[in-house]
Formats: sequence, C-alpha cells, structure tokens
Amino acid sequence: MEVNNRVYPNGEQIQGFLEPGPDGAICMVNLLKFKPQAEYEDGRESDLTGREAYEIYEAGVTKILEKVGGSIGFFGEVERLTIGEVEELWDTVALAVWPSRKVMFEVMQSEDMQAIAVHRAAGLAGQLNIETRDLAGSWIA
Repeated sequence: MEVNNRVYPNGEQIQGFLEPGPDGAICMVNLLKFKPQAEYEDGRESDLTGREAYEIYEAGVTKILEKVGGSIGFFGEVERLTIGEVEELWDTVALAVWPSRKVMFEVMQSEDMQAIAVHRAAGLAGQLNIETRDLAGSWIA
C-alpha cells in the first residue's frame, strides 16, 4: 500500500464531491501531518508553527460546521502505531461530521471557508481524508 499525504484533492477526488452521495451525514476522517513552521503561500512572515496555523483554520471550520449542523466529533493527538507499518505517522486525527457530502462541498466553496483556508494550507504538510457513511456508535446523537 502506497500512502501519499496531500493538501489539496486531485481532479478525480473533486469530481467525487459532485456525484450524488449517501443520504444523511458523512464523517470525514482526517489524518493530519503538520509542517514544522507555517508557510503562507502569499509569502507573509510568520512565527507560527504549522500546528498553530492549522489551529486558526480549525477554530474557523468548527464555527462553520456548527452553522450547517455538523461538528468535530473527535480530535486527538497520534501517540504511536499499534498495528501495521507506515513510513511516518500523522500528528493528529480528527473526525468531522457533515450533514451530507453536498453540504460539505458547498461549504468548501464558500467565502467563509476561503477566508480561513490559507491557514490550513500554511500549516499542513499533508493529510489523508477518508469519507465514511452509515455512522453509528455511542458518540452519535
């Protein structure tokens, strides 16, 4: 299995957002890897770490999620790998619950999201996002 962290989706992945998704909520599993230092694409100087830049994005996206009926269902720091092998571990795992794939795509295109996305790009070295459906478990309301 080859694993490639990315900051942005490729064309095929963007096309997947345009296809009808499952009815109901989805949960995006986010495996996040941060840059040691934030690197803003516009060249601005910053003393922020990658994690600190991402935390600015995270605060903004949490507010946006709440407005559309979603939430951050879980956020945790990766401690160690207990089964399997990967070349390098991610730093954080986050579960973002969205009302639907369509709502998530609409939010990603919004001005509110575009305003905070600069911090996401500045802070992330890469990530994996895995869309899940048919949510169940004790933390599901």
